Amino acid sequence: MSELTFKQKQAHYEKVRRSLRLAGFDTSPTDLEKPLSTRKEALVKYRQDKSQRPS
Repeated sequence: MSELTFKQKQAHYEKVRRSLRLAGFDTSPTDLEKPLSTRKEALVKYRQDKSQRPS
């Protein structure tokens, strides 16, 4: 399997970003520079959100 070039990665991001915008998410090119959450942080947030849902 070949590695993607930077240009291919940029094109993919632009396509996905447009799809996210259509789905109602706010996106910007600076989203690429934001660090991703760690697994632990994501689990903590998911558990908080899950516990706040009405039964």
